Amino acid sequence: MRCPFCRNSDSRVVDSREVDDGQVIRRRRSCAQCSRRFTTVEEAILAVVKRSGVTEPFSRDKVVRGVRRACQGRPVDEDQLQLLAQQVEDAIRASGSAEVPSHEVGLAILGPLRELDGVAYLRFASVYRSFSSVEDFEREIADLRAAIARGTAHDHEQ
Repeated sequence: MRCPFCRNSDSRVVDSREVDDGQVIRRRRSCAQCSRRFTTVEEAILAVVKRSGVTEPFSRDKVVRGVRRACQGRPVDEDQLQLLAQQVEDAIRASGSAEVPSHEVGLAILGPLRELDGVAYLRFASVYRSFSSVEDFEREIADLRAAIARGTAHDHEQ
């Protein structure tokens, strides 16, 4: 790590602390050349592999943008969208894989969105799962109603 002040490449770690439930490490460093201190942040990159084969870093903002469209006109606020994106990231990181297919990100969105708002869930699922008929909607609505009746709107997996 180069010193941001003198550009020397030799520094030593003075202090390390975990942040964000251990997902990030904040390190306080001291430059061996100029003795000035600076902070670095280390974070494991979670990569998403798109259908085209292109790999890009996971983005909570991208999850929020996609779900926001499904929630348009629904009683869902920005804090709820941010929490949903955090739940999605946590679920993906829990898989233990450093690279996940984009399809798995979509699946990870469905559960929390179903809990958040049934209409937004149907909107998102209809695009994500490529509904092609009224019967697809009817089947999904029947599953959603059954889950709500059981009090487990989140137990639907496909």
